[in-house]
Amino acid sequence: MPELPEVETVCRGLAKPFTGHVIASAHVRRPDLRRPFPRGLVKNITGRKIASVTRRAKYALLNMDDGSILVLHLGMSGRVKILPPAQAREYEPETHDHFLFTSARGHMMVLNDARRFGQVMWFKSEDAMMKDASFATLGPEPLSNDFSGPALLAALAGKKVAIKVALLDQRVVAGIGNIYASEALYIAGIKPTRAAGSIREGEAEKLVAAIRQILTKAIESGGSSLRDHRQTNGEMGYFQFEFAVYDREGEACARCGKPIQRLVQGGRSTFYCAGCQK
Repeated sequence: MPELPEVETVCRGLAKPFTGHVIASAHVRRPDLRRPFPRGLVKNITGRKIASVTRRAKYALLNMDDGSILVLHLGMSGRVKILPPAQAREYEPETHDHFLFTSARGHMMVLNDARRFGQVMWFKSEDAMMKDASFATLGPEPLSNDFSGPALLAALAGKKVAIKVALLDQRVVAGIGNIYASEALYIAGIKPTRAAGSIREGEAEKLVAAIRQILTKAIESGGSSLRDHRQTNGEMGYFQFEFAVYDREGEACARCGKPIQRLVQGGRSTFYCAGCQK
């Protein structure tokens, strides 16, 4: 499932060709994905100028000039393709292309989602979006000033769930998923099975720094392409070649030489080094 770095990569890909430009046409090719497409979506976005493209957690936000917001969520297998005008004019939608729009200058955005776990939402205003269940309980952005050692420590206080599971809770911190939780805990030297409430002040500071480090590096690499993720130009992300522990079961830890181990937490694979993480 695309995590924060993959979605940020998509947002940056969308921003360059579409910011400041009007949506000239749009097309919905099926009634729903994980939930139905918003009623009146095509009418609501056609003729609107995209003022900016931002991100909240794992959601791409296309902010319109009238204050409305078009929201894209990639689900498990979704990807965004951007076609320049020459290619857009000749493009024939593929089987799993479910939502498309074209700007007045001819660039096309295509949302392709084979498994159909993604979402497309539209909100009249930011206030309306923040009241939606998808956004109302989201925690702080991990790359923002709101995310700090004390803030994380407070969010984890009293929690008996494993720290790895806690990091996947979007109410604790927004946007982190399975890959980057494993990688951040390795950098911070924290065992993933530790009770979240047992994390001490100094460890929380280390973990915040590790999360920032791993997310920043992953964004610079265009995210991680394990199965479905592609950048908006069709290229793979490259951060999977820098994994320290994720998907490396049995390989030697680069720090201590002990084999990387795998366990299942909350139905998801966790990778860690028993020698380096305590």
